Amino acid sequence: MSSTPSPSPHLAVFPGSFDPLTNGHVDIIERGCYIFDRVIVAVLINEAKTPLFTIKERVEIIREVFTGTPNVEVDTFDGLLVDYGRRKGADAIIRGLRAMSDFEYEFQMALMNRRLNHDIETVFLMPAEQYTYTSSRLIKEVFMLGGEVSGLVPDVVEDRLRNKQAILRDRLSGIRNANA
Repeated sequence: MSSTPSPSPHLAVFPGSFDPLTNGHVDIIERGCYIFDRVIVAVLINEAKTPLFTIKERVEIIREVFTGTPNVEVDTFDGLLVDYGRRKGADAIIRGLRAMSDFEYEFQMALMNRRLNHDIETVFLMPAEQYTYTSSRLIKEVFMLGGEVSGLVPDVVEDRLRNKQAILRDRLSGIRNANA
């Protein structure tokens, strides 16, 4: 910890791929806004993954969902999260914990981030109970198989998922064929 703590938490970064943004993410961001003066939703650029939504689309979706929320900023980043947080002047990194199964990984990451930059704390927030089982991966799979995702994602995400449905079907078909 720094020798002179700030009187109140000012800025937190909430990182993720947000592919797609879920109501669980929205809930964590809203909780973060209650605690921090500003929250940067930082969309990870990960060239190793093949996302459903492009970086540009994910940023647009998050901005649309948080239109009218002045203390939410949307940005992209690559590289080390703590380096990004330092550049932005962040006091904290927000991480959501859905279940105990998330804790071990998140705890290890928090300790590594603290080792890399002891001035940025990791704050764990739990979503509302109805979102504890949702994940972006699960949302995509359920939607692709014809399941209902309303109430689990913002309306704009559901609309965009419908537009991407053909892409999802092709990907799932490829996975099934590879496993056959």
